[in-house]
Amino acid sequence: MPVVQNIRLTVDAVVFGYIPREGIVVLLIKRTIDPYLHSWALPGGFVLDDESLETAVTRELLTEAGVNINYLEQLYTFGLPGRDPRGRVVSVAYFGLVNPTNFKLAASSDAEDASWFNIKDLPSLAFDHATIIDVAVQRLRNKIRYEPIGFELLDKKFPIADLEKLYETLLDRPIDRRNFQKKINHLGILIAHNEKQKQVSQGRPAKLFSFNEEQYFKLKKEGMAFEI
Repeated sequence: MPVVQNIRLTVDAVVFGYIPREGIVVLLIKRTIDPYLHSWALPGGFVLDDESLETAVTRELLTEAGVNINYLEQLYTFGLPGRDPRGRVVSVAYFGLVNPTNFKLAASSDAEDASWFNIKDLPSLAFDHATIIDVAVQRLRNKIRYEPIGFELLDKKFPIADLEKLYETLLDRPIDRRNFQKKINHLGILIAHNEKQKQVSQGRPAKLFSFNEEQYFKLKKEGMAFEI
């Protein structure tokens, strides 16, 4: 007897950003359709018959939040029965890293609003999106151990303190600053500039750095061992 299936396919996007004074943030949209009308959720939706998963998630991000991202990494497939009240729906989740200051959010399509939320202060979320975000956060924290982080999240030029704060935020614990700087310097991913911060609220302006893109993406591709 042939097997009859009634499974529908969706994509969801977990887009992380970093705001130095706020920490790690994630992009959410407010839904304008049932189920979960007016609830916050991850950008996403159903995959059309004639498009790839990557095309679908890119389309949903653009139409729901006005965000266009060059690269998204496949995270995990979520398919527990009952995760969607509309029926048997499997979602392939993607995640990416961006600098929020590079985007002007613009909700449209089936979203009435789009905003960045601190991952430690999330609203009640639709579907199983809280679980999806938890999985993505764990993936992001694991990445620190085998590839450099920061190029997509920090300004083009930044004080070393911003990179330290980023790692502390990702790890959710303090780090030894001297040991951190020593290990980062050993990786050869930073370029020191003869420039300092133009405006500081207190203390002296700090020296500015940027990423050595060639070395950064070499390590990102080849992998590394980094424990702090």
